[in-house]
Amino acid sequence: MEGEGASGAVWQGVILGGILFWILYSSYLNLTQKLRSFLQPWITHHVQTGAPIVLHIQSYQHGFLDALFSGLSCVVSVPFYTAFLPLLFWSGHGQLARQMTLLMAFCDYIGNCIKDVVSAPRPPSPPVRRVTATKDEEDNALEYGLPSSHTLNTICLSGYLLHYVLTHTQIQGAYVNYLGVSLVCLFVALIGIGRIYLGMHSLVDILAGLALGLGILAFWLAVDEHIDNFVISGQNVILFWTALSFLLLFAYPTPELPTPSFEYHTAFNGVALGIVAGVQQTYHQFHHSSVPRLFSQDLTISAFTGRTMLGIPTILIVKFCSKALAKWIIPVVANTLGMPIKSSSYIKSDKQGGYLQKVVSKHEAFDVDIGIRFVQYAGLAWSVVDLVPSLFTYTNL
Repeated sequence: MEGEGASGAVWQGVILGGILFWILYSSYLNLTQKLRSFLQPWITHHVQTGAPIVLHIQSYQHGFLDALFSGLSCVVSVPFYTAFLPLLFWSGHGQLARQMTLLMAFCDYIGNCIKDVVSAPRPPSPPVRRVTATKDEEDNALEYGLPSSHTLNTICLSGYLLHYVLTHTQIQGAYVNYLGVSLVCLFVALIGIGRIYLGMHSLVDILAGLALGLGILAFWLAVDEHIDNFVISGQNVILFWTALSFLLLFAYPTPELPTPSFEYHTAFNGVALGIVAGVQQTYHQFHHSSVPRLFSQDLTISAFTGRTMLGIPTILIVKFCSKALAKWIIPVVANTLGMPIKSSSYIKSDKQGGYLQKVVSKHEAFDVDIGIRFVQYAGLAWSVVDLVPSLFTYTNL
């Protein structure tokens, strides 16, 4: 056991040290700008020359297709997964929920990093017609184009779900495998075509999302069991994941112009930390392999409905309280250190500061929105896997 603990500490240190080295090395050599200057012109050219393909697909414009592809885009959006994953935890499928949450965070980070490194435009509008039926789509339109996050997330999450069903359930057989793969391929194809039809992506964005998604899925299938074993029974899990989360925030590349991509990553980074911390502390109480699962005698539909009616308001209250607490604590700490702060939405900037502010005044002010968003989503995720299951126990749900 001591040997395993020592080896675990070594690889944790290697990972954190490697990320820290990358942050310093890439910053010193200005790698983001160099990669952008190399990739952006080539991709922008393909986006512009691919506009006729987008216009050709949009020539089949119909109200039904607008509604179909807008609905499909909502089904594979980040807000949908944010609402769906808690229900998956509460249905008793803890391992699947853990893996899909961490995979979603990983996809979101890699995809958004590439978006902001390349900073390639979306299809030109006009002449392309851009359909943004929801507020989420309007925000997505403010991001850069390549790769298509919807395509990337769809192939990773639907592919992993299929893998889990085929390997962890009694549903077996060549016919089932063929049908499952066919349905996943059809779903991915509809998402890709829909993103082009809605004017949100060019063909090159879809192909990049497809290739990247396949690569990430293959990688995740090779490491998912190792990650899950570490989360539920590893050493220094919470300390390691907290350090990893903060390093990933600093490792995120600076886009050519500000976009919402970093905000999305910050939120899911907090979600991943909250899930890992909560599961690591309560695995043997609420998340082991023998917990009741939906549609079994121990967890009926009525009981699951009760869980949902109790759980959803609880996590929203925790999110609100976490946000309020972070809005109070983070600015106080920053002002105590004399650090200049800024906020675009949560609080008013305090331009007062002490000696430390004079030292760092030539640098950009600390954006407290990052810390507030991170804390509120970490609190929300922790409540999903720790606080809410505790309430289920007290209420016999």
